[in-house]
Amino acid sequence: MGTLAIDNEDLDSDIYLALGLKRLGKGAIGTPRILTLLSSLLEKSVQKNEMQIETVIAKVNIAIFHGLRVPTISIRQYIDRIFKYARCSPSCFLVAYIYLDRFGQQTDVQLTSRNVHRLLITSVMVAAKFIDDT
Repeated sequence: MGTLAIDNEDLDSDIYLALGLKRLGKGAIGTPRILTLLSSLLEKSVQKNEMQIETVIAKVNIAIFHGLRVPTISIRQYIDRIFKYARCSPSCFLVAYIYLDRFGQQTDVQLTSRNVHRLLITSVMVAAKFIDDT
């Protein structure tokens, strides 16, 4: 009699491929889907935090990561640029998001358009050191 169990290895592989965490072959090109998801999450978080700051005259905790001006490059373009030139794995971006989330939970610093780029590059660098360095 056959088994009804799901082959977890195939399921896990499909999930990883859908998110762009595994390459289909040596010549695989394109932007992994995880980068699109990450940029969308960060943009929504920044918009939510800035709306809260505007409506509730909240005291913004200015940290060393705050810039004087909002960068002209979008979060999506910035993530694509980091992926293209830093050549770190897509997994690094997932770990970097976890680092950003934990940083936000441990401190009073909220992601805004003035600090998200600096915090992102820092978290990606630390994640790359942890994940990709041998």
